[in-house]
Amino acid sequence: MKKNTLASHNICILFWGELFGSIRFIQPVLTLFYFARGLDESMILIVMTFFSIGVLFGEIPTGVLADLFGAKRAFLIGSILSIVAHTLLIIAFDPWLFFLSSFLTGFAATFFSGADEALIYESLKLSKEENLMDRAMGQISSARFIISIFVVIIGALLANELTEHQFRLLLILGVCFMTVQFILILFIKNPPNQEGSRTSVIQQVVEGYVAIRKMPQVLWMFMNISLVFIPAVAIFEKFDQKLLVDAGLPVYGIGMVYALTAMIGFIAARAIGWMTKKIDRVHLLNLTGLLAVFALTATAFFHTSLWIILGAMVLLKLVSAIRYPVYSQLANNIIPSNVRATTISLLSILDSCFDLLIFTTLSGIASVGLLWMFLTCAIIAMIGTSIPIRK
Repeated sequence: MKKNTLASHNICILFWGELFGSIRFIQPVLTLFYFARGLDESMILIVMTFFSIGVLFGEIPTGVLADLFGAKRAFLIGSILSIVAHTLLIIAFDPWLFFLSSFLTGFAATFFSGADEALIYESLKLSKEENLMDRAMGQISSARFIISIFVVIIGALLANELTEHQFRLLLILGVCFMTVQFILILFIKNPPNQEGSRTSVIQQVVEGYVAIRKMPQVLWMFMNISLVFIPAVAIFEKFDQKLLVDAGLPVYGIGMVYALTAMIGFIAARAIGWMTKKIDRVHLLNLTGLLAVFALTATAFFHTSLWIILGAMVLLKLVSAIRYPVYSQLANNIIPSNVRATTISLLSILDSCFDLLIFTTLSGIASVGLLWMFLTCAIIAMIGTSIPIRK
């Protein structure tokens, strides 16, 4: 990748922004924090549902905002909302506060969703490097994995007794580092075509919809990615702490496990360019989809085995690190520049609908047992993997 270009500048800023924004010390004990505050498995899934509702409400307006006024402005608003949402957890003892925090977190995420891809792809086009989109996204996402190595160990150690004082300390530290992310976003530079547009909001949405109609392969590709990601990453990561503890791992050991899987994710994210040279991108998506199905099926039948859970976590971390950057390259190659963020946001509405359907379904199945919950997750991932992907 060329140096001293707008793309290299924005990739660097987003890398460090992702790094500091990912420093959330509560993460390695988040599920245990929920249980300590009085939530159960079904209630946790409802909390996740409110996240999806927030995404559903925010996707279209925030995508249009990014296309009309630039990604930088969208990032700043999203960063502020993320800080507010995380701060609410400090005082959250009633379910409605958890719901509100989750809703705001989801709404805040939409200010980054699509806008980050649009910013990077348009920046790469200026230096004629758009074919390196998957490497750029892998580099940015690797920040989340590398910082997790330290955050999860420190967080698990600081909260080893799972006391209220320890939980509050972790949340306050998270807010401090999220503030650093906000400051870093101030240094992002919008590409010239993102400095403002006179297109109306309605016209922008219509053009995004027309783009999807003209390129149905993007829609099918997104469905493939979404239906694997939701059960294999979003749901599994909400219950992996409970799985580890129930399988006999001490609380302080959770940080070590998270650090190991984060290192694997970091290496995989950084090796995206090497992988796509060896394996066709479509084949890579199919392979990682099957790995997700295998890991979820093994978890369903052997969720009391510590080694099985550890193996599943490794496989699903690889799936998480590889699939989205590869999809991002394939999709952005054919999405029009003037409605890039809007189009991605419109697609994300479908993801939110899948979230709502899957979370509400699993909230009922979770009361029956982990076997049936994770077996359902494996079936959903298999359906997603089966959706054909065409370049």
